[in-house]
Amino acid sequence: MQHISLADLNLLIKDTLQVQLEPSYWIVAEIGELRLNQNGHCYLEFIEKEENSNRLLAKIKGTIWSYSYRNISAWFQSITGEQLRAGLTVLANVQVQFHEVYGLSLNVKDIDPNFTLGERARKRQEIIAELQADGVFEMNKALKLPLVPQKIAVISAESAAGYGDFMNQIAHNDFGYHIDTRIFTATMQGEKAAESIIDALLRIHQIAVQFDAVIIIRGGGAQVDLDCFDDYELASHVAQFPLPVFTGIGHERDETICDLVAHTALKTPTAVAEFLIRGMRVYEEKVKLTTQNILAFVNDSLEKNKYHLKEQQHRLRYCMNKHFNKAENHLNRIWQKWEHGLKSQLRNEVNRLEMLEKTLQLINPENIFKKGYSYTSINGKNINQVVVKAGDELKTISAKQIVTSKVSQVKSKN
Repeated sequence: MQHISLADLNLLIKDTLQVQLEPSYWIVAEIGELRLNQNGHCYLEFIEKEENSNRLLAKIKGTIWSYSYRNISAWFQSITGEQLRAGLTVLANVQVQFHEVYGLSLNVKDIDPNFTLGERARKRQEIIAELQADGVFEMNKALKLPLVPQKIAVISAESAAGYGDFMNQIAHNDFGYHIDTRIFTATMQGEKAAESIIDALLRIHQIAVQFDAVIIIRGGGAQVDLDCFDDYELASHVAQFPLPVFTGIGHERDETICDLVAHTALKTPTAVAEFLIRGMRVYEEKVKLTTQNILAFVNDSLEKNKYHLKEQQHRLRYCMNKHFNKAENHLNRIWQKWEHGLKSQLRNEVNRLEMLEKTLQLINPENIFKKGYSYTSINGKNINQVVVKAGDELKTISAKQIVTSKVSQVKSKN
């Protein structure tokens, strides 16, 4: 049986590949791993997964030598805004190499950054379309924002500069407004960021009645640091959250998907603070303007009513004087009638008293006695009122004397 050594076999494979393969190929693959050594060489692992199940379909090692890596990575970052990293899908120009000791690998000659931009955009549009198909894309925007949000739940890394900028702006605002904030810490970049932010949202959801709104903030950073905010699950949670969600993620170029589904998206944490303060200022100015309008209306009404009251006062005074004069005349007539009647009655009473006085004079016993009459009584009673018996003592009064006598005999006139 003919046989060859392993080294000869590998050399045969190497020669065969060099003859049969093109000098280079453009391939689409995901960077599974990427590391740099101290000499500046970049070692990668290219992979391909099944789209729906993420099952690994292929894997191969790759190398970008230092002299090529400097140019490729700089050009890629200038176009895409991010560094080459694991997880990106790239279009790479590769040369198939087989080494008798190190085996099969790909030598990367170039990477097209425009493909990666397009791939990112495609994935982004797929996520946006999925959120729209789910009917949640506009849900958070449809929530009514309180007139003056004052109780705010903040999702951020507590040590982040963006959070510090936000709190400094709130605490030292020019108008002295007070806003209650409570931080819910989360990882704001990296593979675990989306999951960490979702966890913070769930913690807020449990006590949502205590807050007016939620703010997701972080400082600026590379584009790769913001990839978590294009995550479907995170964007879905933001879109369906029962409180208005603000974003201040600290980037000036493209909006993240979380920005698109949030109630209000602002560029920086400071801009979020300024938005809240400006809203309070606008509300205060509206209150002041409304107060001024009310005061002006009240003052105008008071002046009109004051003038009206003066008119009514003059009319009332005129009517009162008119009725008073009429009543006074009526009372004068009554008084005159009463005075005339009283004088007439007094004259009649005087005449009657004079007549009574004359009558009294006529029946005065003194005057009767002067005419020769006398008055006889028995024991102080009129003699005509008692039965007189022999032996009774009589008292007789005349004009000039009182005579006491004793009855010796009584004869009846009948």
